[in-house]
Amino acid sequence: MVIAPSIVAVLVFIYFFIAWTIYISAINWNDVIVDQTFVGLQNFVRLFQSPRFGTDLRNTAVFSVFFMGQCLGIGLLLAILLDQKLRGEAFFRTVYVLPFAVSAIVTGVAWKWLMYPSSGFNAIFGAVGLGFLQNKWFADPNIGIIATSIAGAWQMTGYTMALYLAGLRSVPGELREAARIDGANGFQYYRYIAIPLLTPVTLSALIILGTISLRLFDLPASMTGSGPAFATDSPAFYMFETTFSQYRYSTGAAIGVVMLILALGLIVPYFFTIKKEIER
Repeated sequence: MVIAPSIVAVLVFIYFFIAWTIYISAINWNDVIVDQTFVGLQNFVRLFQSPRFGTDLRNTAVFSVFFMGQCLGIGLLLAILLDQKLRGEAFFRTVYVLPFAVSAIVTGVAWKWLMYPSSGFNAIFGAVGLGFLQNKWFADPNIGIIATSIAGAWQMTGYTMALYLAGLRSVPGELREAARIDGANGFQYYRYIAIPLLTPVTLSALIILGTISLRLFDLPASMTGSGPAFATDSPAFYMFETTFSQYRYSTGAAIGVVMLILALGLIVPYFFTIKKEIER
């Protein structure tokens, strides 16, 4: 009886609307006038024939690789540095985690200015004689989505660092002492003992960061929109424009279903991994 309201809320506001979205994706409601004619998979066929959606999927893959690579690599490095119990650790920990408290819209607006071709980083590079580093950033069709991933990594690296630092602090002190007695230096300790023990943390971080990549919307919306030649477009932004600007509700629902399937491809294997760990 205590958890019944929560169960009802989940059933209505999550699973019912998932089912409703799947239903909308299978009818011909692509105008302001409701058309419930059943068309099966036709919306999905048209969607995958769209050059823009193909570009969006490539952008998502590129963004995911660079975004997760930056977050995991820099986050782990920062966690190892803080694990040395440096003076002022609490201050640095707060500074690193602070961007996570900033909304994605604010992050996008700030980095839009920083990466604006005539100001921000380019102005700084020009002032200090590093003009060769100047770039169009998100305005460049070739690297626009990579530039967007930098803004996303700035926001989420501190969160990843916190996950890794908690994992490092949970390593039994006996292992660290045994490694020291056996003659292992700091690099060897982290390479052969600590980092392998962080595998569950890395897996959890991959799931969290992966789902963020798949539902990427805030950064493109606040930084560039779809960008030149859809260089910074994403499935979520395409779904928003298709549904609320073009009133193609069934096509927008089809995009949502594809995003759901991609997310399940990350989450379901994670659940099985957790189940195996519990059974052990």
